[in-house]
Amino acid sequence: MQITYNTKTDVLYIRLDARQQDVINQRLNEDIVLDIGDADKIVGIEILDASSHLNLDQLLPVQVERLPEMV
Repeated sequence: MQITYNTKTDVLYIRLDARQQDVINQRLNEDIVLDIGDADKIVGIEILDASSHLNLDQLLPVQVERLPEMV
């Protein structure tokens, strides 16, 4: 399992299956999207506006994705 958080977009992604595979996105609500893969298993969970839904300080370790500065 891998958890990444993008501070710029406030998106948290939980990757449950590292295998490369095609996925179908299934939106649970306005801020949560499931990635469904082979055999209808959940491959990943995307949480939009994550800081308003989770206490990110308690989600350790979190790999922070740093994007290059836009000029």
